[in-house]
Amino acid sequence: MSEAKQLPIGLFDSGMGGLTVFKALAQELPTESLLYLGDTARLPYGTKAPSTIVRYTLKAAQRLVDLGIKMLVVACNTATAAALPTLRTHFAPLPVLGVVEPGAQAAALASRNGHIVVIATEATIAGGAYQQAIVRLRPDAVVIARACTLFVPLAEEGWMDGPLVEGVARRYLEDIFPNQDRRQRTSPDTLLLGCTHFPLLQAALQQVVGSHVRIVDSAATTAQHVARTLKACDLLHGGQGAGVYKFLTTDNATRFARTGSLFLGRPLDAKEVAVVDI
Repeated sequence: MSEAKQLPIGLFDSGMGGLTVFKALAQELPTESLLYLGDTARLPYGTKAPSTIVRYTLKAAQRLVDLGIKMLVVACNTATAAALPTLRTHFAPLPVLGVVEPGAQAAALASRNGHIVVIATEATIAGGAYQQAIVRLRPDAVVIARACTLFVPLAEEGWMDGPLVEGVARRYLEDIFPNQDRRQRTSPDTLLLGCTHFPLLQAALQQVVGSHVRIVDSAATTAQHVARTLKACDLLHGGQGAGVYKFLTTDNATRFARTGSLFLGRPLDAKEVAVVDI
């Protein structure tokens, strides 16, 4: 087996939300090793200027590249929207994948009537990456975009359901999703979670938007895209046995492990997390 095939896949996010992509990758490609970096010292990225997001993302990606990876997965919607072209140019020929295009593809396929709502951070919505990607894939689509900034700290605190979370969700979304009695054929039928933190709130969001609305996140679609790209680049590990997983954070390994356990759906010990400076 070539040396490149044995290298890990590097994943980057501003915090722990990208662990939803990590989890999907571990399920899709169980023999691949994964190296995850969460830049929790600079969280959140979603309220930062685009130039700041690009600068932070380049530093984080450089740390992963210096450690040795065969592919970079930008498991952060905000960083993907702001920095993906820059990353691809800077680190060529390293394969660099983001989560926006796979998420847009999943939403375009899931919607029956083409009326899709995208919720994400302020920076992702302002950049328009999801709106543009969906319309490219489905020109007849009607896309409504809404920044839901408070969902990130709720997810980071592990507040996933209950009256408080549903109340915040209603404040953001009740004017977009009509109740059952007022629902029309042109009402949105698909909600795209354009932030990797948001899947933790899916049960609460479903209560607010209604059971008829399909909720889509990009994690599983991204994992499938990674698998296809590795095969196309002849970089699949292809060996036996489970991959090796490593976790890095820029601040507070204990907090990362505690909240990261929620995103991974399994216990994560602080001893498994290394603190790095980028």
